[in-house]
This record gives sequence, C-alpha cells and structure tokens, in this order.
Amino acid sequence: MSLALSPLKPRWTPAGQWHRLRRAWFNSTANTIISLVVLLALAWVVAHVLSWALWDATWTGTGQDCQARGGACWAFVSANLRLMLFGTYPGSLLWRPVLSLVLLVALVAVSMVPRAWSRTLGIAWVATPLAVCLLLGGFGGDRQVSTNDWGGLPLTLLIWTIAYALSFIVAVPLALARRSRMGGLRLASVGTIELIRGVPMLVTLYVSRFIVPMMLPGFEINLFFSIEAALVFFVASYLAEILRAGIQSLPAGQSEAARALGLSYAQTVRLIILPQALRAVIPALVNLGIGLLLSTPLVAVIGMTDFLSAVKEAASHEQDWPGCYTVAYCFAALVFFGICFSASRYSLWLEKKLKGAGKKAAT
Repeated sequence: MSLALSPLKPRWTPAGQWHRLRRAWFNSTANTIISLVVLLALAWVVAHVLSWALWDATWTGTGQDCQARGGACWAFVSANLRLMLFGTYPGSLLWRPVLSLVLLVALVAVSMVPRAWSRTLGIAWVATPLAVCLLLGGFGGDRQVSTNDWGGLPLTLLIWTIAYALSFIVAVPLALARRSRMGGLRLASVGTIELIRGVPMLVTLYVSRFIVPMMLPGFEINLFFSIEAALVFFVASYLAEILRAGIQSLPAGQSEAARALGLSYAQTVRLIILPQALRAVIPALVNLGIGLLLSTPLVAVIGMTDFLSAVKEAASHEQDWPGCYTVAYCFAALVFFGICFSASRYSLWLEKKLKGAGKKAAT
C-alpha cells in the first residue's frame, strides 16, 4: 500500500479567487491596460450579439416581420425545422428518421457510461446502425425509401457512427502490423497508412464513388456504401497511428510479463495492451471523432444531403425569408458546437475518472 500523501488543494474563498484574478490580470500597468482593452472589446461584442440574437430577434411571424425588426429571424428556424433536421425525407414517414435519431443518440449516451462497457454494448453498436439503416430504408412498410432521399441530422449521425465504429476494426490490425517484426507485413501496413493519409478525404470519397465502380464493371455500388467505405479506410489510417502511439507508450516489460504468465499473443493484446493503449490516447480519439463529425458535410459533394446540406437547402428560400442564411448557419453551428463541446467535456471527465481508477488499482 502506498503511504505517499497527496498535496492539499487550496480552499476556495471569494477573497482567494479575487487575489488569483488580480495576480493573473492586473499584476502590472501593461497587463492592466491589455486586460481592460480585452474586457471592453469582449463586452462590446457580447452586447451586440445578444442584441441581435435575443432582444431584437423575431421568434414568430413571417419574413416581412423579421425584416422589419432587423434582428435574428428565429421564426425561420421554427418554420423550416423539419427540412433542416430531416432533409427531403417523405413527410408521411417522418417517424422513421425521428426514431432513428432517438436510437443513435441513445446509443451514444449509453456508450458514455463506463459501467455500460460490455459485450452487450458492442452488440448494440452493430445492431443499432443496422436497425437505423433498415428504418430509413422503409423496411417493413409499404414504401421503400432510396438512400438518395436520406438526409439531415440522422444521416450525419449514422455516417459518423458507422465510420467511427468500423474504423476500429480496420485500425487495430493495421496498428499491430505496423509494429510487427515481420518485414513484409510491416511494409504493407506502412504503405497502406501512408497512401490513404497522403490524400485529402474528398479524393477518397471521389475514388470510392467514381473510380472503384469503373474498375468493377457490372457491379452497382450503393451511394451510402461508397461513402462509408471511403470514410472507414480514411479514418482507420489516422486511428492506426494513434493506436500505435498508445501501444508504444507502454513499457515493454508488460508484454514480457504476459508471456511469462503463459498468455498467448491474442490474449496479451486483448487483455493487457489494447485497454491501456486506448486509455492513454483518449484525447486523441475524441479529437479524431470530432474531426470526423465536422468533415461529414463533404459527403454532399457526391450526392448525399447531410445536416449542413439540408440547412443550406432550407436557406435557399431567401425570397420568402430575407437574410435567412445567417440564422440558418447559426443554427447549424449551435448544433455542431453542442455535440463537439459535449464530447470535449466528456473526454476530460473520462480521462480523470480512468486516471483515478488507475491510481486506486496501483495502491
């Protein structure tokens, strides 16, 4: 048992907070002037943004009402919310994308609870995207819906979920092969990773959508499948390097100890190496997930209507809602910011929790 005493944290008091604030912002004449200028500029910006977004905003009414007040036209968002969230999906089947959105959000929410990490959750990550694909496709109903009609926020989350989950299946063998002692295997892994990482995501999407079908005459490849295949290999090439860095950060003695205990290579990787490597690279994994989410609007260039494309399409009715582009993109920015900020806060919380669990296990 460790007897080392952790340093005491300073007690929070208003006087102590003010002392720390004064020391950080007003500890010299130059620092005081710079701090005051920054605070005044921030106050000016915040006041104007709040005035536009709240005090002068129009919450209900028509485009003419918005034009008369001059502030943000949130009435446009409420009038076009269905189009922005679900694209041009058939209105009579709207319950399908709504249910799909609920399922995907619930899957991500449950996955954020460490106690829920189990084999059942792994099965849920396979079953839920499959069920969402069947729902969006009209399975069990009288009308089938083409993947070209899928759109909006459910499509964005579905693309992200499948691409991020499947990329782990490709990235783990690539990362292990990258560290293999077999030269041919290591060379093949390095060549694959460097080739895919060496081109932009847009090129990968074009190759998957247009070049691969030309190389396979007679095969008709679904648009959604083309997008997912491109994203999985693109993300896996980055993820493999992140995992390799996590594996390299572990002491070599752990693998040797596992071998001494009689564990096979697969057991050593599954029970010892991968859990610790994943824990070591949590910030990088979250960063990659956020980057993938923010890159999903690129799928619009090869024909799919993701969330941002649906927002842009709704804003194209500017003749009825003058100046609606600003509000539409602000709405999209708020949705993306909400998702990414939540992921960032969760990453920090999880990192602290796992670090605390590791210290407990060590004592």
